Amino acid sequence: MSPTFDQIHPPQRLLMGPGPINADPRVLRALSAPLIGQYDPAMTHYMNETMQLYRGVFETTNDATLLIDGTSRAGIEAVLVSLIQPGERVLVPIFGRFGHLLREIAERCGAEVHTLECEWGQVFRPEQIEAAIREVKPSVLALVQGDTSTTMCQPLEDIGAICRREGVLFYSDATASLAGNPLKTDEWGLDAVTAGLQKCLAGPSGSSPLTLSPRAVEVVHARRHVEAGISSGSDRLAEPGARIRSNYFDLSMVLDYWGELRLNHHTEATSMLYGARECARLLVNEGMDNAIARHALHGQAMVEGLKGLGLALFGDQAHRMNNVSAVMIPDGLDGDGLRRSMLEDFGIEIGTSFGPLHGKVWRLGVMGYNARRDTVLTTLAALEQTLRRGGVKTVAGGGVGAALDFYQEHQGQAANGRANPSTGGQS
Repeated sequence: MSPTFDQIHPPQRLLMGPGPINADPRVLRALSAPLIGQYDPAMTHYMNETMQLYRGVFETTNDATLLIDGTSRAGIEAVLVSLIQPGERVLVPIFGRFGHLLREIAERCGAEVHTLECEWGQVFRPEQIEAAIREVKPSVLALVQGDTSTTMCQPLEDIGAICRREGVLFYSDATASLAGNPLKTDEWGLDAVTAGLQKCLAGPSGSSPLTLSPRAVEVVHARRHVEAGISSGSDRLAEPGARIRSNYFDLSMVLDYWGELRLNHHTEATSMLYGARECARLLVNEGMDNAIARHALHGQAMVEGLKGLGLALFGDQAHRMNNVSAVMIPDGLDGDGLRRSMLEDFGIEIGTSFGPLHGKVWRLGVMGYNARRDTVLTTLAALEQTLRRGGVKTVAGGGVGAALDFYQEHQGQAANGRANPSTGGQS
């Protein structure tokens, strides 16, 4: 007899780790909208609107601003495999797990990869990166902005000018930082940026927004390829560069798909496009500065609460992301056991970390739809009770009290950052 299966019924969770987070209900509603064909005029209209909205999110005028169907790693791979020709030099400064990821993907693209590393919990100074660029002479600099494994946010403001002087394309993975921390694509001279929905954009994983500067598009177009099954023959380059080593992630073909030619590439993930569009709509309506201020406010309230519980913060706090913080696990405490108790007793998820930090820190995220006062206070209250049951001495109400004191001191900021729930942000 064949087994029968019920509909899925996931448990209710408050996701306060480094991501994913609880998606905004408005994004979930958008995901459930009816499907239409990928060349329906309504669909191409939504694609154009999505490009326009993400120009606002990335703070750019780049025409080549679109979605890659796949998680944030899909966007990373699309950019690297399309910009890097085998044998080219790539420089990857590494300050956490996701710098190692950029190195691995660049190596798989056939690059000669050079790295620059610093201690986890620290970031690079511009002069360190400049010196490495002059020594290595790469064609591409690949640099994470916000690395959730360490919670650090690498300053990017001065790097673009260095890359322009040295003739280097500048790519940044902003999966964990976009919309929660300043990122000004055009002003800072970024040539390529990728992100994901599951952090500060308040959506589910499964779509990767990206933007390419005209310089980056020129490099991609020099390797343009059109599949034989849809080629007219006249649309091929007379002297094409090395063919991009992926069909699905070939940005030359993806640009033709999203652009005026509308050359067929793949069947668009319609529901994910609806969700990604809604994520961007909410942020643009809220205003990017307001969204960043909201993450800074509630992220710092969480930090004050963690300090109020007597927990020691990890890393250089001057360069911590607004939206993720890490604390040292108290000596003698089973860190994974506490996380399990938080999940089982309160339905709240917090994170541990990777590599040298695994089992040494907890990471708490305050981002997207969860960047709110109630989620911060609820998490701190649950963490206090779980710590006390684990034998850690804390001041009763110390975490919630410290966060409330912080909110009271910043009432004006909270009022100014509060957006109408029907148009965007959460207070």
